[in-house]
Amino acid sequence: MRCTHQTAVPSASTGSAALLEALRSTGPLVACITNSVVTNFTANVLLAAGAVPAMVDITGEAGPFAAVASALLINLGTPQPEQRAAAAEACSAARAAGVPWVLDPVAVGTLVHRTELAQRLAEERPTVIRGNASEIIALAGSGAGGRGVETADAVDAALDAARALSTRTGAVVAVSGPADAIVDGECLARVGGGSPLLTRVTGGGCALGALVAGFVAAGRSVGADAFTATVACHAVYSAAAELAAETASGPGSFQVAVLDALYSLDADDVARIPVS
Repeated sequence: MRCTHQTAVPSASTGSAALLEALRSTGPLVACITNSVVTNFTANVLLAAGAVPAMVDITGEAGPFAAVASALLINLGTPQPEQRAAAAEACSAARAAGVPWVLDPVAVGTLVHRTELAQRLAEERPTVIRGNASEIIALAGSGAGGRGVETADAVDAALDAARALSTRTGAVVAVSGPADAIVDGECLARVGGGSPLLTRVTGGGCALGALVAGFVAAGRSVGADAFTATVACHAVYSAAAELAAETASGPGSFQVAVLDALYSLDADDVARIPVS
C-alpha cells in the first residue's frame, strides 16, 4: 500500500485473515439490491463466507430494511423500473442511518438508464464503488464503457479515473482485473492472485461487491476503515478463487469450489495472496 490507513490490524496479510474472522464472528446482515442473473450465487457467497444475505428490492421495503442492515449492496446488472426506485430509496436510507453501502455500476457507459442511475447514486456518497476498468472509467465520465459486462480496458488504464471518482464521491474505488487495484484518493493497493475461471462463471464480480459490503461492516467492529476492509476482501476472494481452481475441472465445479473455499479458508491461505 502506498499510504497509511489507521486500522486495528498490523499488516496486509494478517489483517485480511483477521477481517475474515471478524466477518465470521459478527455475521453482518447485507441488504442486496442486485441483478436477477446472480442473486443465488451472491447469496451463497455471503453465506459461505459467514455473512447473512437479504435480497430486499421492492419500494417501501428497501429503504427501511437498508437503514437497519449492517451494509447495503446496490448492483445495477438488471435495473428494472421498481428496482431502480428501490435502489434510490435504499441508498438514501442507508446514508441517513450511517450504514455503509457499495455501488456496483454493472455495464455502465453505453446503456442509458443504468448509466444515468449510476451517476445519480454515485452522488449519494457510496462507501465503496466496485467495478471493472471500463465501468470505472465510464462512471468517472472518461470513457464509453466496455462490451456489456466485459471490460475493454486494463486496470492500469482506469487508475486516473478511479482517483478522480474517489475524490469526487468520497468512496473507496475498487477496480477488478487480473490484479485488482483499490484506490482511496491518492492511496493505492494492488491485490494479486485469483483465477481466470472467475471470468467464466456468472456473478463472480457481482458477488465480490456484496462481500465487500460485508467486509466493510465487519471492519467497523474491529476499527478497520473501508479502504483496509476492501483490500482484505479482495485478498480473501482471490485466495478462495486460487484454492477453488486447484480442484476444479471447469467453470461449473469451480463455482461450487469457490463456495467451499470461502467456507474453509484460513490465515495461511490468505497469506499466499500478494498485496502491495
